[in-house]
Amino acid sequence: MSLAHFFQHLPWITIFGLLGNVISFMVFLSPIPTFYKIYKKKSTEGFQSIPYVVALFSAVLWLFYAFIKTDMIFLVTINSFGFFIETIYLVIFLIYATKEARVLTFKLLVLFNVVGFGVIVFFTLVVAKTTHARLLILGWICLIFSLSVFVAPLGVMRQVIKTRSVEYMPFLLSFFLTISAVVWFFFGLLKHDYYIAIPNVLGFSFGIVQMVLYAMYRNAKPVEEIGVGKKEISDEEIILEPVKVTTQPKSGPNDGGVFAIEIPATLINVQPPEINDEPMDQRMMKQIGLNRTPPQIAVAV
Repeated sequence: MSLAHFFQHLPWITIFGLLGNVISFMVFLSPIPTFYKIYKKKSTEGFQSIPYVVALFSAVLWLFYAFIKTDMIFLVTINSFGFFIETIYLVIFLIYATKEARVLTFKLLVLFNVVGFGVIVFFTLVVAKTTHARLLILGWICLIFSLSVFVAPLGVMRQVIKTRSVEYMPFLLSFFLTISAVVWFFFGLLKHDYYIAIPNVLGFSFGIVQMVLYAMYRNAKPVEEIGVGKKEISDEEIILEPVKVTTQPKSGPNDGGVFAIEIPATLINVQPPEINDEPMDQRMMKQIGLNRTPPQIAVAV
């Protein structure tokens, strides 16, 4: 048997289905380092729950689609695992999240997985009367939602460009999402299911862009934003030294003496006041201590 004949008789749908399951399995497991960090620090820090709420809803949605179509075993297996692992992620997030983040996560779960999914089930099973109509409604919902999921990383990419930091855009997740999009595209194409194939074109494109950004900024120095009203603190040394000693004998180790703290000029920015738009006389400024030489602050000890 020739090599060409061998490849012609390969069950490509099964091969891409299995590959899609394996790679999607890796995608679902890729956030483990993130949640291990959350567990170690006992804090969710700058991480958000939105991606995991959306991933959970996506798994539920595709499980429902596979249930209606009945011949999508590969969708059933991988999305069952996705439902399980995303639930674990969200439980960990809720344990260590702040009160505000926890409330927001509950609201998102109710919005997507209770209200949203309930509306979809109603229109699919009650309004639509035939299997064809149900697949048409559910297929378009899955397609539009998948497109919106693939567009979601735009916010992360914008943050990467702005901060020059890839902290919140893990490379492994971007890599596996890109490969997964390619595999599921060919699976949908061979299956003649364009509700699966079309969204993964966008997924592949955005995955490539994310990996390019990661390569550009992985060694870049992050930009630290300083909030309004905050000032940088000088690291120059503040010197405490004696400037006068009393003539009285000391009765103890802490008696007597006058000390002064010498403050670096960078910590003091004294501007001479102006009267009638004219500078004050330099001699007067020296008398009242407003000369540009940093004054010493005396402290009795």
